Amino acid sequence: MILGLDGIEVGLLIVFMCLFGGIMSGFPVAFAIGGAGIISFGIIAALDSAGILIHQAIDSGSAEYGALVADGIARDAISVFRYPELPRVEEALFPGGWELAVDRNLSFIVNRMNERVIAGASIETLLAVAMFVMMGITLERSKIANDLLTTMARLFGPLPGGLAVSIVIVGAFLAASTGIVGATVVTMGLLALPTMLRNGYSPELSTGVIAASGTLGQIIPPSIVIVLLGTLAGDLYSTAQEQRAQFVGCGDALTYLGKPAVVSVGTLFQAALLPGIMLAFLYAAYAFGFALLNPSKAPPVIFADDKPSLITRSDALTWFLFAPVGIIVAVVIAVQAGFVGSQSVQVSAFSASGQTASLRTNVSEQCSAAMIDLHGQEAWDTAVAEQAEIEASGGVVASRELTTEERDALRQEVVANAPAIGSGIATLFILLALVLTTARGVNPMASPAPLIVGGLGVVLAFAIDIALLGPLTSSGTTFVLMAIPLALVAYGLRTAFGRLAQNELLRVVFPPLVLIVAVLGSILGGITNPTPAAALGAGGAIMLAAYRKLREDQKSGKWILIASFSIIILIIFGVNFDLRVGVGTTTIADRIAMLIAQASYHIAFGGLLYACWVLFKTGVLPPVVRETAKVTSMVFTILIGSQLLNLVVISFGGEHYIQEFLRSFDSEIKVFLIVMLVLFILGFVLDFLEIIYIVIPIVGPVIYGGTMDPKWVTIMIAVNLQTSFLTPPFGFALFYLRGVAPKEVTTGHIYRGVLPFVLIQIAGLGLLWMFPGVVSIVPDLLPNN
Repeated sequence: MILGLDGIEVGLLIVFMCLFGGIMSGFPVAFAIGGAGIISFGIIAALDSAGILIHQAIDSGSAEYGALVADGIARDAISVFRYPELPRVEEALFPGGWELAVDRNLSFIVNRMNERVIAGASIETLLAVAMFVMMGITLERSKIANDLLTTMARLFGPLPGGLAVSIVIVGAFLAASTGIVGATVVTMGLLALPTMLRNGYSPELSTGVIAASGTLGQIIPPSIVIVLLGTLAGDLYSTAQEQRAQFVGCGDALTYLGKPAVVSVGTLFQAALLPGIMLAFLYAAYAFGFALLNPSKAPPVIFADDKPSLITRSDALTWFLFAPVGIIVAVVIAVQAGFVGSQSVQVSAFSASGQTASLRTNVSEQCSAAMIDLHGQEAWDTAVAEQAEIEASGGVVASRELTTEERDALRQEVVANAPAIGSGIATLFILLALVLTTARGVNPMASPAPLIVGGLGVVLAFAIDIALLGPLTSSGTTFVLMAIPLALVAYGLRTAFGRLAQNELLRVVFPPLVLIVAVLGSILGGITNPTPAAALGAGGAIMLAAYRKLREDQKSGKWILIASFSIIILIIFGVNFDLRVGVGTTTIADRIAMLIAQASYHIAFGGLLYACWVLFKTGVLPPVVRETAKVTSMVFTILIGSQLLNLVVISFGGEHYIQEFLRSFDSEIKVFLIVMLVLFILGFVLDFLEIIYIVIPIVGPVIYGGTMDPKWVTIMIAVNLQTSFLTPPFGFALFYLRGVAPKEVTTGHIYRGVLPFVLIQIAGLGLLWMFPGVVSIVPDLLPNN
């Protein structure tokens, strides 16, 4: 034994040293990982063949081992860590020889590539990576950060530490729109750092807040880290829970847990929203507190060319606070009262099946004991009582097809109980009303007449819905009756948009905000999964960048606006009409809607092609495509190389050895703390991609195989990985910032500047540890993906 270490322990050290050496060599990381796997396997195979590496395995033929098995202890639970006193037997790391290990690895790596890279269930989700990357790079090249930084600096600059707070806000905004850490840090370093230093801000605070704010893209959705980590976590969680269920004697995880063992990327996006906002708030609070304690190092800044505001405090409170809040509260009350809601009259052609018990009770005695330990005696007794009641009533009632009379009666009941105002009309006109009130607040000195006309159109729309529209009204009739209210609202919106465009804050924030709401809203609302949403984001980013480019060149962007409007029409008609072709129930209104939708689709697609041509002609699109291809290729190459390295660790028993060590602890909280500490330490020397694809597959079966909420576990890991961008000496955000910082800013300034934000990251992890409900609030409120 070398240095008294077990052969597997020496093998793990060799793998890590080869990986660290490959990364330090300066060779591209994506290829260094795979090379480290091949080199380490060769070294381990040579030492094993020479008889140098010896594994001290438990002697499964000993009497002591047999006694433990006879006492009912599962063989998988017996390890050298939990029972170190058991007799050992010396064996080679590769009992069948390294040739057999090579043969197995070759077959394993083909299967792994097929499952996780080429044709597995997660490949559709991984496609979102390329489109989110393209969305981020396109928005970064459209210079959205320039306008945001200037606008936010003017807004928050007069406050103590206002420039630092504005950096955090812009960082959070860019995180939700671009999510590219390097681009965000470089852009803010070039634009904001000289301004902050010129206005007396300390180099430490300036560099620290820029580096930390740039990393928010790793946790605020849509985050590439969440996409990559989520696809892996979903597989690990389902597999680990199935193994856990079988270990305790249950047939499957659904029986044991009482619910499917599933966690999706969409659900993780929902879970990451509040933790990301919480971190941004902690960053801003630190910057503001630092400015209050050290006013000379973060002074207020007033720009010389600031224009005096025409909006009084009273007008701002009325139109920006009281009016929107009043409208939203009124809508919520109307929904709660049943006055506003869905008017759908669709009824099922089949009757509802009977109620089943909350837990499956027809299980073995061993499984029932395990379920009682997991769910509690009260939950088990309730399930048993529910099952007894079901059996006493003749068993679960099977679903059957309803007769025509039964369906008609059920439909009439739905019509009679339908709310007075449909949710679709309510949502549309409430949003338009909020636009009108905001426009009034932007310029309260201008004539309110056009906005009043628009407001009357909103009121008229609700009156027509209550008096003339019902659940059985056709979509065509609805559009005809709503023509006059829409015309009145359109008249008001024409003036409203003109006034909104005069406001610098709204002009800069509104376009990317619409894109963010469309992408995140579709994911968080459960409308679609991340891949179509990423496609929508990439297309929207291209059109937004093209429009900004045309405006910079003093050219008209009306075709981009027409294409965007066509997308809205396409969505509205798709929701309100049956656009299926060849259906027997197709009406004339449906056919007209189908023609309008087809025309809108072609206009929107033509607008996208025109936007691509504009960006190509101006030299923006080629570098965007190249950078997207480079980043995406790097991610997938690291994925392939990490699979090779993982298989090397598996081949000599390293993965099983680490998992046995972690399972030797009686508390899964201790295990998770150890894993989090290891990830934090590895963050000093490894990038988040290497950690996700090398470390997580090894420890994942243990941390995802317990009772902890998989959403909470994944978000804790994601926040921990975010810290790897800030920890010296290999924090990528530090490298990015060092490359663009002025000469007077030293590396010591940057390291000292990020230290408080690393501590804030640790504090954020502590808050999530103490209040895990922060992670589950949004997923519990929104539909599951």
